[in-house]
Amino acid sequence: MTTSGGQETGRIETFSDGVFAIAITLLIIEIGVPHVEEAGSLSGKLVELWPSYLGYAMSFVVIGTVWANHHNRFRLISRSDHILLFLNVLFLMCVAFLPFPTALLAEYIREEEHRITAVAVYSGTLAVTAVFFTLLWLYAATNYRLVDRSIDPSLLRAMTRRYVLGMLLYALAFALAFVSPVASLALIVILALLFVLPEPEGQRGTRRRSLRG
Repeated sequence: MTTSGGQETGRIETFSDGVFAIAITLLIIEIGVPHVEEAGSLSGKLVELWPSYLGYAMSFVVIGTVWANHHNRFRLISRSDHILLFLNVLFLMCVAFLPFPTALLAEYIREEEHRITAVAVYSGTLAVTAVFFTLLWLYAATNYRLVDRSIDPSLLRAMTRRYVLGMLLYALAFALAFVSPVASLALIVILALLFVLPEPEGQRGTRRRSLRG
């Protein structure tokens, strides 16, 4: 999409989709095929990999949810500039990094002495990702800087509240990691499920109704 006074957003979306696809694919690479010794059991080894399954499932849902929200917001952003490009790159840097804390979580979640650190790194990465996503949206939406000027202002306010609240809750998940790693991970799962839900009916319309007909 190209409009006067701004650059196209199509290439941003295409590049972003590629980063999301690579990040979400790398998650499965961290689940290695177990090696069974003579006296061992393959089924037992597969069960022992539960932390890897947990990390994979959580991060797959999180990345998928973030991608869906990124896609939906770029339906409202009609043009771009250098700062938006830079903010999007910082956001994608966090997305591409997610397979690492996922592997870290799977490796150390069973070890009590390292569990807090592993969960803190994982939740902290998601918190930083939420910060950059929120900054990206705030920059684009404030005073209709880069969004379609025909969008209902109530929709912009609703989206802003949604992402600012999400950012704060991810920060809370990071803080919880030092108190209760289980509560931190539970909050992350809840947030992923909440953000994957469809937006309320009253927030779907993006066009102002003309008073003149």
